[in-house]
Amino acid sequence: MSDLIDDPDKPPFEVAEPLRRAIGERYLTYALSTIMHRALPDARDGLKPVHRRILYAMHRLKLASGGKFLKSAKISGDTMGDFHPHGDAAIYDAMARLAQDFNVRYPLVDGQGNFGNIDGDNPAASRYTEARMTFVAEAMLQGLDENAVDFRPNYDGRLEEPVVLPATFPHLLANGAAGIAVGMATNIPPHNIAELVDACIHLIKTPDARDDTLLNYIPGPDFPTGGVIVEPRENIAQAYRTGRGSFRLRARWEVEDLGRGQWQVVVTEIPYQVQKSKLIERIAELIQTKKVPILADVRDESADDIRVVLEPRSKNVDPELLMGLMFRNSDLEVRFSLNMNVLIDGVTPKVSTLKEVLRAFLDFRREVLIRRSGHRMEKIDHRLEVLEGFIVAFLNLDRVIDTIRYDDDPKAALMREDWSKDHVRATNEKDYVSPAPGEGELSEVQADAILNMRLRSLRRLEEMELVRERDALMEERAGLEDLLENEDLQWERIGEELKAAKKTFGKDYEGGARRTTFAEAGEVEEVPLEAMIEREPVTMVCSQMGWIRAMSGHVDLTRDFKFKDGDGPRFAFHAETTDKIVLFAENGRFYTLAATNLPGGRGMGEPLRLMIDLPNEAGILGMFVHKPGEKLIVASAEGNGFVVTSDEVLAQTRAGKQVLNVGESVAKVCKPVAGDHVAVVSENRKLLVFPLAELPEMGRGKGVRLQKYNSARGKQGVLELDGGLSDVTTFDLAAGLSWAAGGERTRTEVDMSPWIGKRAGVGKLPPHGFPRDNKFTS
Repeated sequence: MSDLIDDPDKPPFEVAEPLRRAIGERYLTYALSTIMHRALPDARDGLKPVHRRILYAMHRLKLASGGKFLKSAKISGDTMGDFHPHGDAAIYDAMARLAQDFNVRYPLVDGQGNFGNIDGDNPAASRYTEARMTFVAEAMLQGLDENAVDFRPNYDGRLEEPVVLPATFPHLLANGAAGIAVGMATNIPPHNIAELVDACIHLIKTPDARDDTLLNYIPGPDFPTGGVIVEPRENIAQAYRTGRGSFRLRARWEVEDLGRGQWQVVVTEIPYQVQKSKLIERIAELIQTKKVPILADVRDESADDIRVVLEPRSKNVDPELLMGLMFRNSDLEVRFSLNMNVLIDGVTPKVSTLKEVLRAFLDFRREVLIRRSGHRMEKIDHRLEVLEGFIVAFLNLDRVIDTIRYDDDPKAALMREDWSKDHVRATNEKDYVSPAPGEGELSEVQADAILNMRLRSLRRLEEMELVRERDALMEERAGLEDLLENEDLQWERIGEELKAAKKTFGKDYEGGARRTTFAEAGEVEEVPLEAMIEREPVTMVCSQMGWIRAMSGHVDLTRDFKFKDGDGPRFAFHAETTDKIVLFAENGRFYTLAATNLPGGRGMGEPLRLMIDLPNEAGILGMFVHKPGEKLIVASAEGNGFVVTSDEVLAQTRAGKQVLNVGESVAKVCKPVAGDHVAVVSENRKLLVFPLAELPEMGRGKGVRLQKYNSARGKQGVLELDGGLSDVTTFDLAAGLSWAAGGERTRTEVDMSPWIGKRAGVGKLPPHGFPRDNKFTS
């Protein structure tokens, strides 16, 4: 550093490469590492590196399915120390998932202890649990010691690990996979091994089989938790044809008769990857919020099996209707997405079709077969060489013994001796002449084998056994040569291996039978609220401070209601539990509440702002019962308004529905339309009457001008209205205009001709006796 500072011609810091390129290259390296070595499974064995390394570490620890258990901490520790230099907690979590029969269709790890449950509880710490491989995991490793796959150095070069496992069945589809990489993800559901094998055999016989034909063998996923797939067959075919799609999966349920007309629904299987505890919490929330009013209670009576009881509110409820609403509002029905993004040949990430995934597995199995056959031939050649040496020793037993007894270097002497002269003996009814390497000489392997031979083997019976073994090996070797030279024989052998896997893991295997069934989805029709709840009279009471309650029955609206200190009455009207209550606020938004969901009338109620997203600065202008088809007139303080039908103002969310655009102004009026003319009165006491036909009917907007107001500049130079809208009403012109005249009295002006004008006019002073507050109703 001091040299850089002392040299004025040399910059103190030298930039090796632009920052943009450096970041791009490093991010690309990170992305490739995540894609290839972490998140995406290999299409050949269907495993991610962490799972592959766990199984290989257990294989090295000799944790066979019929053997001993070993502490999970030891397994995860060996995996981390030798092959997977990441957190032991992550390794243990991955291993624990392989032992969970509700997460994995064919568990690869046999766990002893608490490995979690379907309620979502985590496994116990690794020091408390033990594990070993299952029979399925052993099938994944079959042939690993027979040069079936390549090995590569581990992360520090001390050991070697397999690049891929020689899986004997299409594990990628059998157990599925899920992972999130950089810029891509994968999500593959589990399937049934027997069905996968049938599809593979069909693909061997018909390599150009269509994707849709494979659905005759693989109708769809087979989830470990069972359930019912209600996705149409054409959608399933499209998903397998493209590698992307989704499956609708429902819980399995049945109606349990309790006698005397009473019944309850029992859910016996829940959808895949749905935690039972959270599912029941969600159903309990539906009951509390009365989103499914016909459901009375939910109970979890599960033990080793699933038993979730749904109790209806009435025995007259249709079970299909109840479950249809539950499927719509809870995780008793889910969509499981399919994204078959896998590593082809362990290198190239690709969204593959069902046929491409099965083809990748079959090509891999052919490669494994060729490598295992070649490895077996090498073993046979080595054994044949040894057997030839043994046979030579038996045919020349006396010379061999003399050489060993009297020669200083018997190994070299045996290798120098020419054993091809005059050593013929009848064996198996034919003459046998021992072929020896070179001019009748023994090889080093043969000499070592002879020297290591036990004395008790020097029996004629042993010689006959050696000849029989040699003949059998020669026959096996000829069969292997034919196999390696004939592709048809190779595919025939692969088919036999797959049939053996089907027999092993098929319907006779514990849990081998298909668990998930198929059915048509009975679509749930829109059910009116009154069909789901009992129709009872209630009295709606809302205070000035926005506390609302629903009192049982239709009580006298003139009675005194109790309110909190400082509060008073604002709205009170009769309704029924099946009604929808509509609120109109100063911000021009309509809000909808279900009368059956409102708090009872024993207390003071609850604040409206806890039920709807009403801004603090916006007050409530109107509250009424929704009547289908009714027309409403809405207007703002600026004098703009229009007519809207009541069906258009119903809101589906807490946020409400914006109907009247008020800008910087506020909403002023919302009243039902009852008549053929509109009467508008302004704050500066001008009354205008015009035909209702001049008002447009809209679903949303600012509306049109109802009445004209003079504008003037205020003290701050701001444009202000001289007046503004005070009230609006509709009436029949023939009957005249009525208004409140104090108390319960009303006054009617029959002849309204002096005030009739065009819409957006100024108007005239109202008739004598019109209220001083410029309101049609008090």
